Amino acid sequence: MERSGLLKGKKGIIFGALNETSLAWAIAKAAHREGAEFALSNAPVAKRLGTLDALAQQVGSPVLWADATKNSDIEAVFNELKNLYGKIDFMVHGIGMGINVRKRRTYDQLNHDWYAKSLDISAISLHRIVQLAMQTESLNHGGSILTISYIGAQRSFSHYSEMGDAKALLESIVRTWGAKLGEYGIRVNAISQSPTRTTAGQGISGFDAMFEFGEKMSPLGNADADSCGDYAVTLLSDLTRMVTMQTLYHDGGFSSIGITDTMIEPIMKMADQMDAKNK
Repeated sequence: MERSGLLKGKKGIIFGALNETSLAWAIAKAAHREGAEFALSNAPVAKRLGTLDALAQQVGSPVLWADATKNSDIEAVFNELKNLYGKIDFMVHGIGMGINVRKRRTYDQLNHDWYAKSLDISAISLHRIVQLAMQTESLNHGGSILTISYIGAQRSFSHYSEMGDAKALLESIVRTWGAKLGEYGIRVNAISQSPTRTTAGQGISGFDAMFEFGEKMSPLGNADADSCGDYAVTLLSDLTRMVTMQTLYHDGGFSSIGITDTMIEPIMKMADQMDAKNK
């Protein structure tokens, strides 16, 4: 897309970009295109697992390394942001990891220590980031906070396992913080994104099946990372200044579909074959 300057003059921070497949990476590119200035942040382990420095060079952003499960790290980030920009206008939370999912533990066999860690990384980190942003008085009135969810927060997908719980908690945190922060003119929303071929997504067993199912069920097909970035900048801009506490579906229509012709036709064919076999 061509630059429109939608975020010109806006300053912020984007948490969670790991490599060029990350949704947070796509959001960073779109925010940069629209004129925003921002810092990037991820856990120190991302120094060896990702390529965040390359993104930082592309968008001209500093990298503030921090473990989002540690209050001291996040507080240090906000103190550094004040030195860089003063108060900021937006925050993007693109952090998520399901440890049991990665280790192929089914929901009925979860390791509860890993489960708690997954909730901390994927959901509670949002609460921590917002809380410390407010305590350090880092956000401007009229600011926007955005996180990334998935419809697995609302529906059961067998291989999504603990991450369904994490995203449900994440969406609850969005609503509760949104109710609280309205008095400061700050809005909090989540984008519920299609299955997307990110590093995190492809760590899910059966991800290819989830992706193909979403592609066939969605009237517009799965939304890709770049379109997610484009949608995100509208939620960081003043155009959506009255939108808060929402989980907004960016999924090609998947969330509103019962069944499509592309899905029902093979099912009908299979039923006809079974009927013929039983005669």
